[in-house]
Amino acid sequence: MKIVPTAILAFCFAVPAIAQDQPPKCFFLCEPKVKVEPSFTWENWVKAPRIAETDDQGNTTIKEVEAENVFETVIAVDIPTTVPRFSFTFETIFKPFEKGTSPELETELNLHWLKSESTGGWVGSHFDIVDKYSRGALPHNLDSYTHKLNFELDTAVAFLKWTKKPWLSDIEIEGSLDYVASGLARAGDTFGNITYLDNASRWGFSLVFVIPLAPLR
Repeated sequence: MKIVPTAILAFCFAVPAIAQDQPPKCFFLCEPKVKVEPSFTWENWVKAPRIAETDDQGNTTIKEVEAENVFETVIAVDIPTTVPRFSFTFETIFKPFEKGTSPELETELNLHWLKSESTGGWVGSHFDIVDKYSRGALPHNLDSYTHKLNFELDTAVAFLKWTKKPWLSDIEIEGSLDYVASGLARAGDTFGNITYLDNASRWGFSLVFVIPLAPLR
């Protein structure tokens, strides 16, 4: 008769161990991952526009807008889904060295055309459709926040994968090619004493360091 209590006790200890080996189940939205992403962004990266600037004496100078390098800190929440190759990302973007700037918000739909599992965890790439909520960039909405349609192509390399250390091997360096499709200045738009002669550059490029915060393995 001692066999039955012993078997029950063994079963009670075995069930949690078995459960830990099972992948977590989810319904459409799965366990989120939180990351911090220090980023260096080059704006006006391709086809910088020409502008006409008029001084107080009425003299007009035509010049090209220079490319600008901006440091940003991104807090990202990645949410996988049960739909193959699709996920969501929610980002809050800070520019700590620019005074008077408020955080920007992004909601992304990600299409993983190259899954990291296909490369042994070394390289992954995805195409993103982004709703970007940031300060207005047109003459009539400079003082308000506006939605902008944005497209991104992100490719990440787990350059410390060779260490095989938990957490450390998950750190990535990522290149992000960015195209803002709406909400930017067009030829003829005037901002004070500056008039755009060409459409504002839609292109940007970011070098991103992706550091996982949670969950940690």
